This record gives sequence, C-alpha cells and structure tokens, in this order.
Amino acid sequence: MANSETQKISVDDGWSNSKKTSKFFDLSIQTLKIYRKRYWSLGIHYQYLNSRTIRYNLRLIQDWLANFDDPQSHQRGIEVYLASLPSNQTKKRRQSK
Repeated sequence: MANSETQKISVDDGWSNSKKTSKFFDLSIQTLKIYRKRYWSLGIHYQYLNSRTIRYNLRLIQDWLANFDDPQSHQRGIEVYLASLPSNQTKKRRQSK
C-alpha cells in the first residue's frame, strides 16, 4: 500500500490541497499564498472549503503558469474550463411519444 508521499499527483486529479499543490508545482506554501492574493481568482484557481481548508485547481494553475505572459490565452482556458462544468451544460429534453 503506497503512502501519501509516494502517490503520483496529476492535473487530472482536479482539485488538490496546499501540500500536494506545492509539491506538484515545486512552489512553497508561502508562494501559493502570494499567488492567491496577487494573481489567482477565488472560485477559479482556488476555493475555500472552510476557514482553514483551501483547494487548488491544478489544471488551471498549470494553464496560468504556461500562459503567464499571455493573459488572453489563460482567459480562454478559464472559459473552456467553466463551460465544461456540469452546471453549465444544457439539459437534454426527453422526446415525447
């Protein structure tokens, strides 16, 4: 049985805690905090579950890092992500017989 230190982290994991996010991007917890305040949007790049628990959107943070010098490209990535959420999908109607 693998412990938490040996488990692989993937952007496909979706949302991740501070420790795993820090490890995945090789950034300190303090740097994550600075980026939250300066660059990232609540509800997009990170989310508070309660007053002490934060989850990070690995996919969008990776996109932000890749497009750091091109905010328009990152904005398109955000729009694609938001459009993919179940709450933004159109409901299929049943056809009546």
